Amino acid sequence: MPKAITLTDAAAERMRQIMAASGGKFIGVRIGVKNGGCAGMEYTMEYAEEQKPLDEVVEDRGVKILIDPKAILFLLGTEMDYAADKFSSGFRFNNPNQTDACGCGESVTITPATV
Repeated sequence: MPKAITLTDAAAERMRQIMAASGGKFIGVRIGVKNGGCAGMEYTMEYAEEQKPLDEVVEDRGVKILIDPKAILFLLGTEMDYAADKFSSGFRFNNPNQTDACGCGESVTITPATV
């Protein structure tokens, strides 16, 4: 089975910077999805202070990512990138399971991957 999520060099570098600035308080980043927004689902990201028993753990390019078990099929094969330009910066999810997105880019439609 492929990794649920991978990071680009830019995403990994930004994650390492963020984690270094936390002073070792967090073990990684927890990523998931939740219902919401006009397209139906939203990606979630938060610092992880501990690993939960059912978390899927992915280590990529020196970054530890914990994935909510309910989100794995929605994220399978996703590449996370980081981009910065004149007006905005942030993480972006290139998800092969995403079928639609709202106009503002805050919510998406995702179908579960078939394994």
